[in-house]
Amino acid sequence: MNWLLSTSVIILAILIISIALYLITARRYQSSDSVANSYDEWTQDGILEFYWGEHIHLGHYGSPPQSKNFLVAKSDFVHEMVRWGGLDKLPPGTTVLDVGCGIGGSSRILAADYGFDVTGITISPQQVRRATELTSQGVSAKFLVDDAMALSFPDASFDVVWSIEAGPHMPDKAVFAKELMRVLKPGGILVVADWNQRDDRQKPLNLWEKPVMQQLLDQWSHPAFSSIEGFSELLEATGFVEGQVITADWTQETLPSWFDTIWQGIVKPQGWMRFGVSGFIKSVREVPTLLLMRLAFGTGLCRFGMFRVQRSKVKG
Repeated sequence: MNWLLSTSVIILAILIISIALYLITARRYQSSDSVANSYDEWTQDGILEFYWGEHIHLGHYGSPPQSKNFLVAKSDFVHEMVRWGGLDKLPPGTTVLDVGCGIGGSSRILAADYGFDVTGITISPQQVRRATELTSQGVSAKFLVDDAMALSFPDASFDVVWSIEAGPHMPDKAVFAKELMRVLKPGGILVVADWNQRDDRQKPLNLWEKPVMQQLLDQWSHPAFSSIEGFSELLEATGFVEGQVITADWTQETLPSWFDTIWQGIVKPQGWMRFGVSGFIKSVREVPTLLLMRLAFGTGLCRFGMFRVQRSKVKG
């Protein structure tokens, strides 16, 4: 009984410290360097990869959502996005730019399962290192450090531009939209999946939503979220869009990811031993943000937006 009491006291103390760290050590966006430094740290300590696997994005649980293994749901997300974007109809050798590639999970699936020639870019040197380590020889995927706000590639370089959950890190969404479209070949396809805020032009944020949204920005180096409607307008404003921007809302399909993320810490207790007390504190520190994300997406404050665009033959 004394042992149990002592253990409970220790765990409670760690939780209190973690919440204090959450409030004191916010990772506010300052520049692209703050984003790079955050991902470098998350990659080097290995905690994010241990719990989230090779895919640093949400999972797809079906429509309506079904119970599914967290890591399987993440892989399924990539295949669902391929089908939704019509990329499964493209031939092997199709060139793809994966913007915000993380440690290369999506890039490897696109290369290995669909035969695409993939270039993944990220602002984090440590993610490039790890992505390269995880990629087997013979898989046509390479990784580079690059800034999505000023891509180093010439105009009309890729058949497909692909991006998952990178947009919230971009300080100027209009520039981000222009860069995505600029490097796309005429007739090429852009497919984007992103966290989005409700369009506050239609329904302004209320008193409780404002502080929640501020925490979602401050904790994970996000300068701002766009709305699905707002980012669609920015894509159209580039003058490169053929027809219209096609959108979808995958909030319900991805919603179980937030609780599943927390659940990973319970079903993988070996992580507590592997990463020690400091790793445990780092992991628990993220729980408040994960809960706020679940609250935001569950109440309509945030939405999971999907975007598909074909680039026109001539700039309009």
